[in-house]
Amino acid sequence: MWRVPGYTELRTLGEGAQGRVVLARHDATGRTAAIKYLTERLNGDAAFRDRFREEARLLQRLRDPYVAGLYGLVETPEGAAIVMEAVDGVALRRVLEEHGALAPEAALTVLKGSLLGLAAAHDLGIVHRDYKPANVIVRGDGLSKLIDFGIAVDAGEAGRSGTPVYMAPEQWRSEPASPATDVYAATCVFFECVTGRRPFAADSPAVLMNHHLTAPVPVEALPGPLRPLVGRGLAKDPWDRPHGARAFVAELESVAAAAYGSDWEARGVRTLAGAAAALAALFPLTALGLGAAGAGAGAGTSGAGTSGAVAAGAGKGVLGVVGTKAGAAVAGGVIAATAAGGAAVYVAADGGPRRPPVAPLSVQLASYQQGAQGSAPLSTAGQLVQVRGGDPALARRINESLRAPLEERRRYYERSLAAQPGARPSVSRVKAAVRTGGPRYLSVRYDVTLDSPTLSHPTWSSPLAVTVDLKTGQAVPVTRILTPAAFEAEGLGTLATRLKNGADVNSCLRTTLPRLTRRAFEPPQPAVHVVLQRGGLEFLVNMTALGETTACGKADVVLPYTGLTGLVDPEVVKAVS
Repeated sequence: MWRVPGYTELRTLGEGAQGRVVLARHDATGRTAAIKYLTERLNGDAAFRDRFREEARLLQRLRDPYVAGLYGLVETPEGAAIVMEAVDGVALRRVLEEHGALAPEAALTVLKGSLLGLAAAHDLGIVHRDYKPANVIVRGDGLSKLIDFGIAVDAGEAGRSGTPVYMAPEQWRSEPASPATDVYAATCVFFECVTGRRPFAADSPAVLMNHHLTAPVPVEALPGPLRPLVGRGLAKDPWDRPHGARAFVAELESVAAAAYGSDWEARGVRTLAGAAAALAALFPLTALGLGAAGAGAGAGTSGAGTSGAVAAGAGKGVLGVVGTKAGAAVAGGVIAATAAGGAAVYVAADGGPRRPPVAPLSVQLASYQQGAQGSAPLSTAGQLVQVRGGDPALARRINESLRAPLEERRRYYERSLAAQPGARPSVSRVKAAVRTGGPRYLSVRYDVTLDSPTLSHPTWSSPLAVTVDLKTGQAVPVTRILTPAAFEAEGLGTLATRLKNGADVNSCLRTTLPRLTRRAFEPPQPAVHVVLQRGGLEFLVNMTALGETTACGKADVVLPYTGLTGLVDPEVVKAVS
C-alpha cells in the first residue's frame, strides 16, 4: 500500500467513502500531521483527481485560526494524499453524545467559531457543503476548529452532497450551494447543541427531505432570545437567511450579548473546555503522549505544534483544509517525491516558488443593489447570480451575461417612469434561482417585482430567465435551445397545446390556448422565457403579453424533455440531463 514518503504512520483515525485518514510523524522533524489518502476508486477517477488538485491549491491560501491547516497535496502514479494539520481535541459530535445539550453560551461560542471559519472560506469562494458536528473539533482550551471541507463530490452525485439531517433545502433540490447553505447547516448544529436534538428528524429520506423543505422550524424548543436567530438561519429560502457567515456572526454577537451578558463568550469557552477535558483520553495526540489536552487558551490560536484534534474526517468531505505559516513548518516543509513515472507534487513550503492557486469556477448569489439614477426615481434591491474563479476573462463574460437581462428590465422601468409626470420613488426587487448550474450551461430564473405607486398594476412584475454557455460566457438565445421546427406553425401549435395541458388547473393557461409566435420568445421583452432544468424545460409564460386579459396574468409550466422531442435541441438536452 502506497504511503507519503518521509512520514511514519502512528495510528489510523478513520475510514470513509472517499479515503483513509492516519496520524503520522514527519521523519525529519518529528512533527505530527494528519494524512488523508484517496480510495483506489477515486484515485483512478481522472476528473475527480483534477478537481481534488484544484481545490487543494485553493485551500492552501486559506489561513484562519478557526480552520485546520492544509499543508500540501502529494500525487504519484501510485496514489494521492493531502497532508493536514493535526489538531488535538475531540469532535463536537462526541461532546454532544457525552453531555447532551450544551449551555446556550457554549453553543453560541461553537457557532461563532464555525461561522468565522466558514466566512474565511466563503471569502475565497469556497463552500463547505458538509458542516456537521463530526467536522468541528473542540480542543482542550475550549476553542474549536473546522475540518474536512466537502467541496469536491463524486462524479454522478449531481449537486446533492452533504449529510441529510443538516442539508439545506437547496441541497435537497440538487441546486448549487452558496454561503447561505453553510449558514443553514451551522444553524442546524447550533439547534442540536442547545436542545440536544436535531431540528428535523424522520424515519425515511423522503420524509426528512419534506421536513427540510416545508416543515416549520421548531423554535419553541429554544430559549426565547435565540428563536429569531435560529429562524433566520433555518429559513427555507436562502434569500431569507443572512447573506453570509460573517453577517450572521454580527447578528449572533448582538443576540448573545443582549441575552447572556458581555462575558458570554468567555463563559462559553470555559464550558467547552470542561466538556472537552472530560474526554481528553480520546484526544489522538494526547493518547500517544504527543499533545497537551489542557492547553490554555493562549496556546490555541496559532495552529502550530502540539495543540492540534486531528484535522481530517474520513466521510463525505474531500479536503480537510487550509494553512498557516506555522503549519508548513509542522509538516516538515517541502514534501518531496521521486520524478519516476511522472509523479506530480504540490507542496506548501513557504519561501519557495509556488504557482498561484486558481479557484475553480463556482456559482453563488451576489448583491444587486442600485440607487436611483437620473430623472427616474428607481432603485433596485435583491441579489443576482454570479460566478467566481476560473479564467478571469471568461468569468467576466459570464457575469456580464447573467446581469444583462436585469439591466435591460431596469432600463425599461426607468423609461416608463420617466414618461410619467411626477413619478414617485419606486423599487425593483429581484430574487434569483439557479435551475441548472453546469457543467456546460448555467440557467437562472429571476423573479422581478416592481413596488411603485406610479406603475402599480401587477403586470409590471414578471419573471426573467437567462441561460449562459459556460464555455464561451455568452447568453444562449432561445433559438439555440428550441429547434427551428419549434418556431414553425406546426411546432408552435404543438408547443401551445402542451403548455395548455401542462398548466396548473387553476391557471388561465389551462383553459386558454396561448397564441404563440416566434416574436413572443424574442428580446428585448419576450412574452415567454425558457429555463433549462435537469429533467425538463421551464416556460415562464406572460399571458397578458400574449394578448390575453390582464386577469390571466402569468403561468409557469415545466414540460419534460421526453415530451418535447423535435422541439428542443437534443445536444442541449444531453448537456443538462
